[in-house]
Order: sequence, then structure tokens, then C-alpha cells
Amino acid sequence: MKYTPYIGRFAPSPTGPLHLGSLVAAMASYLDAKVHQGQWLVRVEDVDRDRNVAGADQHILASLQRCGMQWDGEVTWQTQREDLYEAALRQLGDNIYPCGCSRKEIADSQLRLGVAGNPNLVYPGTCRTGLAPGRTARALRLRTPQEPPCVIHFHDRFAGDISQDITDEVGDFVLRRADGFWAYQLAVVVDDGAQGITDIVRGADLLDSTPRQIFLQRLLGLPPPRYLHVPLVVNADGEKLSKQTGAQAFDTGAPAESLLGSALLPAARFLGLEVKADSVGAFWRAAVPAWDALLRAHGEAPHRP
Repeated sequence: MKYTPYIGRFAPSPTGPLHLGSLVAAMASYLDAKVHQGQWLVRVEDVDRDRNVAGADQHILASLQRCGMQWDGEVTWQTQREDLYEAALRQLGDNIYPCGCSRKEIADSQLRLGVAGNPNLVYPGTCRTGLAPGRTARALRLRTPQEPPCVIHFHDRFAGDISQDITDEVGDFVLRRADGFWAYQLAVVVDDGAQGITDIVRGADLLDSTPRQIFLQRLLGLPPPRYLHVPLVVNADGEKLSKQTGAQAFDTGAPAESLLGSALLPAARFLGLEVKADSVGAFWRAAVPAWDALLRAHGEAPHRP
């Protein structure tokens, strides 16, 4: 079997500084790339311009370096790649259509259909055959197969075998939002394809998005990467640790070596790694073989050149 060089990535959104939850995802993706003797890229996912915080991207990059994580190649920003998303829309052609529905209208449709409560707001297909008279296009949606339904199967390196019927569980999903910004689902697929990403290691909150992304990859003729979704760090209330739930930045500007005890070792323990180190450099020298051992304990022997 021909060996495909490993290319992984960490893709933070610049909505604020990194917190422990985002460090866990960064660490897992970094260790996985190192164990496979591959590349580790960093891409700033800043297409949602309304949520971006000025200077957050540079703070994130500085924090990664202070933690001892150095990326390969140039950092990329999604807002510099919008021509690629336009090209993808042209390639999708008749698979996309304009939609005039608001989120409230879709939620109301779910109530009428008796399927309220799905956080994905399954689209009922209102605009599939064209906009009703007097309606104005708000977003662009991607058609999902109706007969038969589209069931996506994939293997996640942590969660195991996953299946999702995107026709029934998601419906036609948005590629360009009503505010004019590119939807995450399209941007991430196009970027991963353009950068040749072979392995995606990220938080489990994105596991549910993966079938949509695989469907898009197929339509665009892109090779599917391997996936590993790591468990989420949660707060005392059981909520995902995030900026929205009050997660605090782990990097407050103290000397870099202080990050060993305040951030790196706690993140490693969360991932199930028993690492003993007295410096940032020593941490990574111990953490890489610890990740290798963890993979092997789960029956996965890393592929190397």
C-alpha cells in the first residue's frame, strides 16, 4: 500500500484567547502529527467576521509557541481564501439553491411537523423548488438526496463507527449564510482539501458535522481524511468549556515555563497521558511517546514513512 504523508492541522477561531478546552484539541492534533512524523498546519478560521476579536489571532499564535508548539509552513487565514469558496460554489452548480427562510420559520415548521427539539433545525425543503412570490433569497443551501435518503458512514478513531442520515437528521444545509458570510461546513471542507489534510483531530462537538463534510467532499471530488474527535472539556455545570460559557484564557502572559503546570500537564492528563516533566521542552519529549503508547493501547499502530 502506498504511504500517504500525514498532514494534520489545528484550526482555531479568533473569537478570543485559547482556553484549556482549545488547548486539548491543539495538543491532540499536534501530538498525532508528531507521532506520525507528519506536518502540523495552523489555519485561522475567521470567516465569521462578526465574532472575530481584534488581535485574538496573534494571541492564539503566540500562546501556541509559548506552549512549545511550532507549526509547519505559513499560517493561513480563511478570509484570504474566499476565492476558493466561490470556486467550490461554481463546481457544485445545480446542487445549490437560494433560500429565503429564517431560523424562526424553520423552527416553526418543525413545530408544525411535530419534530421540534432537533438542534440542527432540519430544513423542511421550503425553497427547494424555487422562492415563493415576494420572497427574497437569504442564504444558499446544498441539496441532500431525497430518494433514497443519504446515509453517511465513517470510522472515527476515538468514537468508532458512526452513521448519520443527513436527509432526515439535517436536511439541505447552508453553504453561505444570510449575513453573507461563508458557512463553516463549506469553508472547512474546501480548506482541508486545498491544504491536502489527511488527518483531522478536533473536539467531539464537531462529530455531528462530519457527515455533512464527507458529503461535500464527495461532491467536490476531494479525498476523505481520517477523523479523531477527542472528548470535550466541560465546566462544573457539564457544559462544553468555551468562551460562551466563561472559559478563561490559560495564557495570561506569565513566564512560558509556568504554562507547564497551569496548562500543558492538565491538558495531557485530560487526554489520558501520564507525563512527567520539569520544563516545556521535556514535556513534549515525554508526551509524544506517551501519545504513541496510547494509540497502541487502543489497537492503532501509527503509520510512518
